[in-house]
Order: sequence, then C-alpha cells, then structure tokens
Amino acid sequence: MAPDRDACVGIGWRQPHYETLLAERPPLGFIEVHSENFFADGGIALAVLDAGRAAYDVSLHGVGLALGSAAGLDAAHVERLARLAERVQPRWVSDHACFARVGSGLHAADLLPIPFTEESLALMTRHVQQVQERLRRPMLVENLSAYVGWAGDTLAEPEFFNELTRRSGCGLLLDVNNLFVNARNAGQAPDAAAREAMRWVDAIRPGSVGEIHLAGHCETDGGLVIDDHGSRVRDEVWQIYEHAIRRFGPTPTLIEWDTAVPVLDVLLTEAHRARALQR
Repeated sequence: MAPDRDACVGIGWRQPHYETLLAERPPLGFIEVHSENFFADGGIALAVLDAGRAAYDVSLHGVGLALGSAAGLDAAHVERLARLAERVQPRWVSDHACFARVGSGLHAADLLPIPFTEESLALMTRHVQQVQERLRRPMLVENLSAYVGWAGDTLAEPEFFNELTRRSGCGLLLDVNNLFVNARNAGQAPDAAAREAMRWVDAIRPGSVGEIHLAGHCETDGGLVIDDHGSRVRDEVWQIYEHAIRRFGPTPTLIEWDTAVPVLDVLLTEAHRARALQR
C-alpha cells in the first residue's frame, strides 16, 4: 500500500519496526526518529534512515539540545543536528523545553524542567534562535512532563510558550499526554486533570502549534504518574486531543511508543484513531 503523504498522522519509527515498515509501507503522513540515534557518520543506521526517508516524510525529534541550560548550547551537538537535517531534509526538527547541561560539558541523562520566568524565557529564546539560524529553518519546542518544579515561577506555562513562539518564531510541539501527566502528579483526579489540560490548551495562542504528540503513561503504586510511552493512549488523553483539534484544527500528530514496543499494527491502530478525530 502506498504511503499517504497528505495524512496528518505519523508514528515513531523505532528499531523493532525498521524492517516491517519498509516492507509493508503502511499509509502514514510521516515517521519520527530520535535525532541523536543518527549522528554518527555513515553506517547502517543512516542507511536505514535514508530508506525511510525515501518512503515517508521524516520528523527529527531530539532529546539533547538542552535549550534551557544556562551553561549554553553544545556547539558540537548543534552542528551534528544541522548536518543530519541537511542530509534528511525533515518535515520538522524538534526538541524539548528543558535543561540538561551544567558547568563545563556535564550533561544529565534526563530532561530536567526549567523555571517559568522572564530570565529563563530570554535564555531559551536566544538558544532557539541560535539553533534555527544554524538549521536555516524554524524548529518546534515541546512542553515537558515534569516531576519537580521551581519555586518563584512568574509566568504560567502556556504564557511562557506563547511568548517563546512569538519572540523566537519557533512552533510549539504540544504533548497532550504530558499535560495530563503533570495535572495528575499535581494531585488531580483523572477527570479534573483532563479539564485542567484542556484549559492549558485553551490558553495557547492559535497558529503556534506545529505538531501534537500522543503517548501512553503508567501509574506507580506510590501514585506517581510516569510518561513512559509504553502503552496505548488513555481515554482522557484522547479527550484532550479531541479538544485540541477543535481549537487548532487538523494538526500533524504523532503516536509515540518507546518502551515495551508492540507489533506495528498496534501503533497503526492508534494512528487511525487520531486520523478519525481530525476529520
């Protein structure tokens, strides 16, 4: 079956599905890969990505730019990303609103939350602009699932992203599962968490959302909700997604699944549901 290049929904293309996707070519709007997995020069990984790019539009989604780090950007990382983007010519390049770099070259193996302040906003705006200048294209910045926060925030999170997209010219990669996870970890029951997430969506400036992420999460025995991308999208998250589509209109959407990766048909079923909600 030929790929549907006009479709608005894609899936995360992970190693267990490399061969199956290329053999079956299911109709998808795009595939997403993690940028850092393809930074090496040459080799089988890039050959596989080239084959995927020949069949589908590609989205490069990173976890290593650390756009909110006061220590500044890693110039070598930005350069490797730019070379990959020049090779792949992706539909989107994205990363997270987080920090990870401290001191001289120390990089935490996590996406750590940023404070929502004017100082943090100015820093991230400057870093996003620097990356965009090197890429010669706008990028998308994703809202984070955060398990700790900073005292002294002066901006609401949606206000922060509204200003970031306005000042830098980037777009928002809206992860609606992260909104729900954060509301649940703030003590909200599922129904109340969904309503809180919808209010977050309503506060976002129309026209600034370039992509939406959908994923599953898990609840621990201790009550913590973890954004693990290891299960089907929950019903409440589908409700938030439908609300976002009503507000922003049909928007490119990705099904993320990174742990306990199932057979490809499971991801395609989730993608079909997202497409149905966009009609």
